[in-house]
Amino acid sequence: MENTIADKLRIISREATFPVLMALCAVHGLNDLLQSVVSAVYPMLKEDLSLSFAQIGLITLIYQIASSVFQPLVGLAFDRRPFVWSLPMGMVFSTLGIILFAYSMNITMVLISVFLVGIGSSTLHPEASRITSLASHGRRGLAQSIFQVGGNFGTSIGPLLVALIVAPNGRHYIIWFLIVSALAFLAMRTICRWYSGYLADLKSRPASREIHRKLPLSVGRTVFVICVIMVLIFSKYIYMASLTNYYTFYLIERFGVSIKMSQIYLFVFLVATAAGTLVGGPVGDRYGRKPVIWISILGTAPFSLLMPHCGLALTVIMSFCAGFMLSSAFPAILLYAQELLPTKLGLVSGLFFGFAFGVAGVASAILGDFADAYGIKAVYDACAYMPLLGLVACLLPNLKNLPGQETI
Repeated sequence: MENTIADKLRIISREATFPVLMALCAVHGLNDLLQSVVSAVYPMLKEDLSLSFAQIGLITLIYQIASSVFQPLVGLAFDRRPFVWSLPMGMVFSTLGIILFAYSMNITMVLISVFLVGIGSSTLHPEASRITSLASHGRRGLAQSIFQVGGNFGTSIGPLLVALIVAPNGRHYIIWFLIVSALAFLAMRTICRWYSGYLADLKSRPASREIHRKLPLSVGRTVFVICVIMVLIFSKYIYMASLTNYYTFYLIERFGVSIKMSQIYLFVFLVATAAGTLVGGPVGDRYGRKPVIWISILGTAPFSLLMPHCGLALTVIMSFCAGFMLSSAFPAILLYAQELLPTKLGLVSGLFFGFAFGVAGVASAILGDFADAYGIKAVYDACAYMPLLGLVACLLPNLKNLPGQETI
């Protein structure tokens, strides 16, 4: 029996699709590294262009709308008509956005650049997540964790690279991140080659070999459960938005740290999210998705409630613990949703990635206005209670051993 994450990794590493999973992990990491540059440069951007917190929130809102609204549409389109070169197509948009972002001289150019970066993200996430499930050989929790930990690692390393490369030299040095784009295009070759073969094999199968899957719940209950999951994502990503987009400002204002040190502390939080993601998927494979969702979201509350009342050292520790607990939920949430609709992997991935990004974008805009009106500390005093919404996880049914009731 596969008892540990290490055991599962050894088994999956011997399978033919393991290089594809690692390439997907790398592409996700490189893509999200580029995405994280946007928020990591906020303190410099605010100073260069004399922006308010409300304008910072608007930038995030435009980015998140571009990276969220289109995701379900992309997922549904490629569910119906798979396209081998979908991932490189998305990276082209991100690359163009990064180039423009490096040389934006006003708020309008910034908004256009982050919109392009968002379009790239909205193309990559549902497609890469769907391909990950196809290449998982049944170990979907572990495969999704491998895929998502790449994104978390990229998100965490982005602010560190900004602190080392961009902060000392100026915002134009963002152009050096085109090296990241080049590496992503290179990693995509392995994925596109495998996916092309997979689609060719799929087309060659007789119609009689098609698998007809059923919904584990009735249509009405499925809709209700999806609504519950969206409430969980709402609670998770409002708190995540407060940390990802305003944590550096909070540390600078409350503790007087430098921009460089604030980026390093943000890196600590984002590393925690990567670690939590890697744990959440395999634990969900073994014990079920519902316990992971329940413990990870509600378990964040003690740390979020304590953090506004701590000194600098404890604040960093609390942020690490909160990031670890909260991020372990998303692989379980995504796979739980995919198990509700097993033949719509792209649509489900796009819907939940998109909804998560959309919530984060709207939350960032609202929190920016809130910070302008009441101060940055008030943001963390208010957001500390959001993980308590994790109580609604008690409404999720256990999908194990439930008979299918209706054919998709």
